[in-house]
Amino acid sequence: VAKSAKKNTAESINARLALVMKSGKVNMGYKSGIKAIRNAKAKLVIISANCPPMRKWEIEYYAHLAKVGVHQFAGNNIELGTACGKFYRVSMLSIIDAGDSDIIKTMPEEN
Repeated sequence: VAKSAKKNTAESINARLALVMKSGKVNMGYKSGIKAIRNAKAKLVIISANCPPMRKWEIEYYAHLAKVGVHQFAGNNIELGTACGKFYRVSMLSIIDAGDSDIIKTMPEEN
């Protein structure tokens, strides 16, 4: 039962990410993500599971100072890139404008 619930959550996250990519505004990557957090533009940060620990700590630290929600993506950086509809790896994703998606309201509660 727990496996199917985890799979449904992953599918809903992927669906919400696809909607954000279509209708919202995002920054992909570490440097642009940190820049968005520092400038108080990011609303939510999504980090892949295989992001290096020191980099993950730094992202979470900046996000905590800026009061930005952080979500740990269940998959690795290849899966996060695929969920965004890209053919490259994405270790970090910062959502600036969610568009039509409700991802900002639902993500921090799940973490």
